Order: sequence, then C-alpha cells, then structure tokens
Amino acid sequence: MQKKLDYTGCFLAWFAVITQFILMMQNRQTDVAETLIRFFSYFTILTNLLVALYFTNRIRPFAKVLNHTSSLTAITSFILIVGLVYQFVLRSAWQPTGLQRLVDELLHSVNPLFVFIYWLIYKPKIKISFRSLCYWLAYPLFYALFIMLRGSISGFYPYPFLNVEKIGWANAIINMLLILAVAIVLMLLLSIAGKQVKRKQEDDLYKNG
Repeated sequence: MQKKLDYTGCFLAWFAVITQFILMMQNRQTDVAETLIRFFSYFTILTNLLVALYFTNRIRPFAKVLNHTSSLTAITSFILIVGLVYQFVLRSAWQPTGLQRLVDELLHSVNPLFVFIYWLIYKPKIKISFRSLCYWLAYPLFYALFIMLRGSISGFYPYPFLNVEKIGWANAIINMLLILAVAIVLMLLLSIAGKQVKRKQEDDLYKNG
C-alpha cells in the first residue's frame, strides 16, 4: 500500500511542477533566463519540488537527508504552509482556467492534502527531536533571504505579502516572521503527535506483554 502511495505522490508532484513550468514558459513575459529564475522563486514550486524529490527518494533512494526520520514531518509542515497561505491569502488574487486551474489546485490543494494524509498514515514511529526539525528551518530562512536580496535588485517579488516596494520592509519582515512562526508551530504539533503515537504504542506493548 505504501509503495502505491509513494508512486502516486511522486506522479502528482512531478506532474504539477513540470506542467506549471511548461505553462509558465509558454506564457512568459520576460526572457527565458529571467522566467526560469522567477519559476524557482516561488515557495510553492520549491516545496512541491521537495515533495517530488521525497517520493522519488522513497522509490529509488539517492539522498540520505530525505531518509532522515524528521524529513517527512518537516516537508509536511512546509507543504501545509503552501496550502494554508494559498487558501486564506492568495486564492482570491486570481482565477485560473483550464489546465492552469488543474495545476493550480494540484500545487496548492491536492498535494498538500495528499502529503498530510500520507503523514497521518506513515508518520515516523520513533521519537523525533524538535532540534532535528529545526535544521529544516534553514530552508524557509534561506528562501526568504534570497527573495529579499533578489527582489531588491530585480524588483520582482513572487508574492504580494513579500513585495517590499509596495508594503515596505517592516511589513514584509513581519509577514516572513509570521510564516516562519507558522512553520515552527506546525512542526511542533506534528512532532508532538508523533511522540503521542510512540507513547501509545509503548503502552500497548507493555499491556500486551
């Protein structure tokens, strides 16, 4: 069963990322190099790509970091942020149609829900230290620094709540900190849930023993 879900997750994530790349290239308004950089400037794309790599690694291992017990919990937290920010902040910003709408829903709704359900079923059955999860915070931190640095040079910001030119540095930094806080809270909640599962298993084992 898990293997089938691994293949399903791998297909959904790669299909969404690759199709979005093709659509963006077809509708680009800048040169190829700039469009490519902008494509990989979206947290949604990078996180769905991370999901794709995780499931690919499940099928054919190639990266030790993705095998770590904290990987699934951290990736689940990040993809949930993608879904939550889109549903509550960005959904009303545009109304895609056709294939773009399908891809949009995959990236922001289907894949986050799929990964969360996958985590519920196959979350690590061993204790995960919050310290190990904190290493994963380097991902959103480096992302935020990159976006701010490049945005100050190019004038392009992938999300309105990070657009320093329109909302100012103070608001952009506050928004980044809020998202980082949500990531920490999600990782904490998922970590605690994982520990509860482990404790329940130990109690059941003790009772049955």
